[in-house]
Amino acid sequence: MVKEAVIVAARRTAVGKAPRGMLRTTRPDDMAAAAIKAVVDDVAGKLDPAEIEDVALGCAIPEGEQGFNMARVAALRAGLPESVAGTTVNRFCSSGLQTIAQSAERIMAGFGTAIVAGGAESMSLV
Repeated sequence: MVKEAVIVAARRTAVGKAPRGMLRTTRPDDMAAAAIKAVVDDVAGKLDPAEIEDVALGCAIPEGEQGFNMARVAALRAGLPESVAGTTVNRFCSSGLQTIAQSAERIMAGFGTAIVAGGAESMSLV
C-alpha cells in the first residue's frame, strides 16, 4: 500500500543579493536552521521534533561554509534532537527540489514518516 506524502509547513528565508547584499556574511546553515526552526514551530503541538527522522538539504556548491554535511549542522543549529539525521544532496540547480522529491518518495514507500526537506545556498560565501 502506497502512503500519501504531504507538505505540512513551508518556510523560506529572504533572498539576498550576491555579493553585496544584506545576507552576504550570513552562513547558509544558519539561514537553513532559521527556516527549519520556523517550520518546527509551525507544527508545534502536532509533531514532536523527535519524530523527525531526517533533514535533507540540497546545496549546489557544498564547500566552505556550506560544506561537509550542512543538513546535519543546520538540524542541530535549529535545535532538533541529536537523533535526527541529516543528508546533503548536490544536484546543482535542482538540489532543493531533489531533496523534497526523495523525501516524499521515502514516505510513500514506507521508509519514513516525518522528514524536513529543502535547500540552502550562499553564493556570496563561495
